[in-house]
Amino acid sequence: MKKQYKAEKASNDKGQAVVQCGLPGVPDRPLDNHIDPGREFLIRYIEKKWVNNTVLHYYFFNAPVSWQAGDDQKQAVRDAFKEWKQLGIGLQFVEVDTPETAEIRIGFQSGGSWSYVGRDAIDFVGSINERTMNFGWDLTTSYGRDTALHEIGHALGFPHEHQNPNAGIIWDVDEVNRVFSGPPNNWDEDMIYHNILRKVSSAEVDGSSWDKNSIMHYQFSAGLIKSPPAYQNKALIPQPGLSAVDKAEVKKFYPDSSQKQLTELKPFLSKIVKLSAGQQIDFIIKPTISRKYTMQSFGSMDTVMVLFEDDNGNPVYLEGDDDSGTNANSKIEYRLINGRSYYLRMRLYYSTGVGQGGIMLW
Repeated sequence: MKKQYKAEKASNDKGQAVVQCGLPGVPDRPLDNHIDPGREFLIRYIEKKWVNNTVLHYYFFNAPVSWQAGDDQKQAVRDAFKEWKQLGIGLQFVEVDTPETAEIRIGFQSGGSWSYVGRDAIDFVGSINERTMNFGWDLTTSYGRDTALHEIGHALGFPHEHQNPNAGIIWDVDEVNRVFSGPPNNWDEDMIYHNILRKVSSAEVDGSSWDKNSIMHYQFSAGLIKSPPAYQNKALIPQPGLSAVDKAEVKKFYPDSSQKQLTELKPFLSKIVKLSAGQQIDFIIKPTISRKYTMQSFGSMDTVMVLFEDDNGNPVYLEGDDDSGTNANSKIEYRLINGRSYYLRMRLYYSTGVGQGGIMLW
């Protein structure tokens, strides 16, 4: 049973906000000119999510000293990964001892907590010596436990919920800037806009209604919100832990498919792809000849395709291609070895019609 704990106040006695997560800024993915709005909508909604059944490896930095933390802080992060996993999602989380094998690299530099969102961690962080996630305060408090869940939520591909355009929040902009430019956050106006005032694209939330109890929602002190009127004169403090909507959303993108029988993809035998937007199809490949193979999608589809090798039951990432927003098709060329097993996973962003596509290995 999940432990219940009391939410902390969203402000101190001077009306200042508690220290909050500050996301790194990244550029939008470039798309072809004059792209269909419906197509763009689906690409933006899915683009930062991992393909399901990915094993995400995480690593705790041991240097420099300012990035180190005690075992209690690391255990709080491990517990947060476990809480997401126990929902029955298809992703796996594995702690590793070297940064070279980690998609999520964690530091504990004091002052600010943040994470790259989903696949931004591999698309925009080029060095294995860079953090993709940081924790800047004690994670053993009630607020700290929620911070760990929040940052991992970003790593799974989810944006800030208070920036949901369907929330209908009208901010007191001057007061938001005043509060968050002061301690403990000390943010400049660009940072405040990026993490609070900016509305995320409606595509990123797929029309979902506002979930004020989402783990992805900030706490806000009274006086920052003009509308909804209920929060003009009182703090907005989400309930602790993962909300019902958080749980439903993560299961939608990462369903448990551990009992699903995989279809074998054999050379020169095409497979019809019958998927709706956001759905995924997985294949197993068992080459009988060691050589370079080509794997490619066909048809008017936007897809992301990822190849893994089975290493004693552990899928290891080899190569990937994302053709979304272009006129190309996703394509991977890779040398496969006789006697080994590989997994090819493909998630659909958009198609001109369900089933109007295919995939082939040759």
